[in-house]
Amino acid sequence: MTIVFKVSEPLKGKMVEFYKDKRREKTPPYAVFQATDADTIITLYESGKVMFQGISADIDANMWAEMEKKISGKKININEGKEKKEKKDKERKSLYRLNTIGSDEVGVGDYFGPIVVTAAYVPKSQISFVEDLGVRDSKALTDEKILSIAPTLIKEISHCTYILNNEDYNKYQKMGYNMNKIKAILHNKVLFLEKKKHQDYDKIVVDQFVYPAKYFEHIKEAQEKVEDITFLTKAESVCASVAVASCISRYVFLKKMDELSDTLHLPVLKGAGVDVDKLAADIVKTYGREKLQTIAKLNFRNTEKLNEYL
Repeated sequence: MTIVFKVSEPLKGKMVEFYKDKRREKTPPYAVFQATDADTIITLYESGKVMFQGISADIDANMWAEMEKKISGKKININEGKEKKEKKDKERKSLYRLNTIGSDEVGVGDYFGPIVVTAAYVPKSQISFVEDLGVRDSKALTDEKILSIAPTLIKEISHCTYILNNEDYNKYQKMGYNMNKIKAILHNKVLFLEKKKHQDYDKIVVDQFVYPAKYFEHIKEAQEKVEDITFLTKAESVCASVAVASCISRYVFLKKMDELSDTLHLPVLKGAGVDVDKLAADIVKTYGREKLQTIAKLNFRNTEKLNEYL
């Protein structure tokens, strides 16, 4: 059983205090906390939405609904919260059989290399083709698999890809743009171009990385905007076009990393861990610190840690 509803700020504070000793170690994206109480998993999101999951979810949900009524006078319909969740689940399941334009990005967690964003259009007529290639949940695919199937996707599936190089990324950072703003600008760019080519889509889907209101705030200065968007977390598992976009973006990113490795005459590592710190130091010793301006995302902590290895 799953029940979802929104709570007031005062009640959020009480929930944070109540569940402080029952929190799970890992917290889902956009969540204040996730806790386990007997048979129920409770997740409180930054937006104020709270989700109760488990056999006794209705008991826990009713307890907090009653407390909300006492605090704010707001009456919460538990059944309505349950119905909304079921409706959203149904929508997620139906997306895979629609004509969709979807977008996804790669490279945002990597110190070296560009950010690659792709929007792809997958009509119903091409879904079986995409599935036959093995593109269902792209995040579960190995790099080797993506390298083998992405060239076919690039050839057969309508798409638009934008590559933000490191030099331009660092310029954005100096302008005060955070990572989510940069991603929103790039998603909007490729979605607009792909939407112009196809008017027979049913949905435009973005793999959610920020709240919708914040996303649209990030792109408010863009002259050309795409606004009819469905935002979903883990969208690549329920939307064929997002899965394809993810595969193509990953493929392009891997190729760019290979090019960078050839240029530097050493294997450039993905990610942002300790091995990347050491590699950055080796590059600085060989090519000078200014080289990082064109190959790395300078606002990452890896840049600060360079002196430990020099």
